[in-house]
Amino acid sequence: MGSFSAWHWAIVLVVILIFFGRGKVPELMGDVAQGIRAFKRDLRDDQRTDGELDQQDKL
Repeated sequence: MGSFSAWHWAIVLVVILIFFGRGKVPELMGDVAQGIRAFKRDLRDDQRTDGELDQQDKL
């Protein structure tokens, strides 16, 4: 099997554009970016909460 060549990726891109349309792809990418940002924000909040709990245990 091996890795994909540039032609394979071009064909996959064309199929995605045909399937989703030109306007839908940027929307999907925007949704993915928002999901990643929310995930990172939640990780930071969890770390802060864990740090606060550790400080309270020491008191």
